[in-house]
Amino acid sequence: MRIGLLTAGGYPYVSGDAGLWCDRLVRGLDQHEFDIYALSRSRRQEDDGWVPLPPQVSGVRTAPLWTAEDDGVAYSRRARRRFTECYGELLAAVCAGPGAASEETSNDLTDRFGSALYGLAELARDEGGLVRALRSDAAVRTLERACRAPGALRTAREARVPDLLTVTAHLERALRPLSLDWYGDDGLGAADLCHAAAGGSAALPGLLARHFWDVPLLVTEYGVQLRSHYLALGPDTAPPAVRALLAAFQGRLATEVYRRAEVLTPGNAHVRRWQERCGADRARIRTVYPGMDATRFAEVGEAPDRADPGTLAWVGRVEPAKDLISLLHAFAEVRKEEPKARLRIVGAPSGPEGAAYLGHCRALAAQLFPDEAEGVHAVGSNPVSFEEIGGPEAPSLAEAYAAGAVVVLSSVVEGFPVGLIEAMFCGRATVSTDVGAVVEVIGGTGLVVPPRNPRALAEACVALLRDPERRERLGAAARARALELFTVEQNIAAFHGIYLQIVSHCPVRRVVLDEAGEPLPFATPAESHVPGRWTGPTARVLPRSVPGWVTAPPVRTTRLAAAEGA
Repeated sequence: MRIGLLTAGGYPYVSGDAGLWCDRLVRGLDQHEFDIYALSRSRRQEDDGWVPLPPQVSGVRTAPLWTAEDDGVAYSRRARRRFTECYGELLAAVCAGPGAASEETSNDLTDRFGSALYGLAELARDEGGLVRALRSDAAVRTLERACRAPGALRTAREARVPDLLTVTAHLERALRPLSLDWYGDDGLGAADLCHAAAGGSAALPGLLARHFWDVPLLVTEYGVQLRSHYLALGPDTAPPAVRALLAAFQGRLATEVYRRAEVLTPGNAHVRRWQERCGADRARIRTVYPGMDATRFAEVGEAPDRADPGTLAWVGRVEPAKDLISLLHAFAEVRKEEPKARLRIVGAPSGPEGAAYLGHCRALAAQLFPDEAEGVHAVGSNPVSFEEIGGPEAPSLAEAYAAGAVVVLSSVVEGFPVGLIEAMFCGRATVSTDVGAVVEVIGGTGLVVPPRNPRALAEACVALLRDPERRERLGAAARARALELFTVEQNIAAFHGIYLQIVSHCPVRRVVLDEAGEPLPFATPAESHVPGRWTGPTARVLPRSVPGWVTAPPVRTTRLAAAEGA
């Protein structure tokens, strides 16, 4: 099977998001052939290079999402009129407010947005690109007309010229994949399946492959792209009109991706709820948890618990979202009940903000817990220690988790709690705050408390510190659950089955030959043609329209060079 793997700011770049997951997927499914189509995020990411690629990756095509040169395409009058019509339809669907939606159903607006999007893609293919057109004065004027139209969003009607220019620049960047040369019969048109590693811009080439070649699309989301856009457009980053218009565009794009994908594979129930809220069909959603490497935690998980029975451990990146302030206040309550308890905070700060937050946490710990000494001749020590992985007391990540009898997660914002799963692999009892997918992950094998509640966090920690049998029982159950649901093996097996399911139900009806003149596997699956009267003597074949390109001569593909650039 030939898979077109679509990424944006991720694999195969060294510094890419979800790069490790993509690499494990490609290496685990070595019976398939992968072509990678990667959108890069920055010049620095491109300069950092790629990770080593396995032999089943037959080609890589890259394109920058962060910049685009003027394509130099000068449209004829007819092409300009065509662009204005398609772009105007797309913006009309984006700018439509609640009043317009009451007259025109939501499905009609969705269809309108999709038709305009594919119309722009066809124009880009016919004329050679959209970059100059999307940056033109005509694009700005078209946006202004859509914002001033009756029934438009109230905040959009208040947009000023700087706001219109900002939105136009953002839309040009978001629509850059429409101008790529990836959609021929030697590109995504030769794939049996497109697998987008994220929604948004990463899935846009998959939409076009489906539109031009009927290639089925699979979309995997381990984080909510739409939510990330909402959070990035905060009140301090953009005026209200810009935030409203860009949020509406991203919402329309997400809806189009979700309704066109054959299968959606969210990484947890939190992402699944967002997809359903954006119109995804529940019958096409399959939750697939991200796979993690359990082998590096096996020695700790299988060994007897050697941790100090009075030690709490926190492991992760130090940043405000982890709410270590509440954890320190909770530990102050723990010390009142268990005077010999200790807290180990293991992790490095995340950027300048994390470094400042770590300094604040150190100052608070010194204030709450002055150095204590057992006698007049002993040296005082603080019951709270701040460490990093690689130090003498925590040389590895597994040993950092092993140091605590109870592992604590105190976050106020969390997507998929990777650190919690790592603690489960290590067989540790856990106390976590109820954020993100924590409850779904822990599944009753640990204690969960409300976020920003130091008293509840302290009570749960004290309950486990005082009950070693309960700690052992919960730790064993947590490890068994993690090994069942969150390993690399289960993730790869799930996607292998989903690949076969999609291709068997949505075959790409074409004959594709490789360089040797042999048909590519799965180009025409056996399930797509069932000979004979298998339904009985009275069965009849219904007439079916067949696209013209089905009967065309076979398409000969060329393998892409692994070093091919943008």
